[in-house]
Amino acid sequence: MQLYFSPGACSLASHITLRELGLPFELKRADTKTKKTEDGSDYLAINPKGSVPALKLDSGEVLTEGPAILQYLADQNEGKLAPKNGTIERYRLQSWLNYITSEIHKGFSPLFNPSASDQVKEYHTQLLGKKFDWLNGQLAGKAYLTGSDFTIADAYAFVVINWVNFVGIDLARWPNIQQFQARVAARPKVQEALAAEGLAKKG
Repeated sequence: MQLYFSPGACSLASHITLRELGLPFELKRADTKTKKTEDGSDYLAINPKGSVPALKLDSGEVLTEGPAILQYLADQNEGKLAPKNGTIERYRLQSWLNYITSEIHKGFSPLFNPSASDQVKEYHTQLLGKKFDWLNGQLAGKAYLTGSDFTIADAYAFVVINWVNFVGIDLARWPNIQQFQARVAARPKVQEALAAEGLAKKG
């Protein structure tokens, strides 16, 4: 398998998942602005949407969209990072994936838009804060989103929440989220993924 990624983007969740599962894969860096891969080839030939992640399977087929890729990967080692398909636990996990992608991931988009005014960014920061209020409550007394076990939803949440570091949001207001981020960051495979993408903290 080949994972097309951009450092620190949502593709990092798929990268973490691959390492947590111990699956063989090759990292392929893609520039989502120039739409070129690291060897200069056309990334749009891999993913016409131009976004990451994209997962090229050994069959040659390509999967896109993070939540779909995460579930595909988890199903290669059923039960490790996602409950079995058809169970209520799996649907609860899918609820988390949908919440993360639609409410948190997309909530950051205006904050990264260079043409957005300060007023627009302030408005969306407040909206994101309300999502964090709810999420902070959900994490009370739990190690991870669904309980005591790390899942693909935790990998995804960790990556998008980490974007607070680029938009000036202080997680101190949400201690449960702050502790969750530290807990996930301390996982050895997460550390490996961060280092491989050049994101490991110095010193």
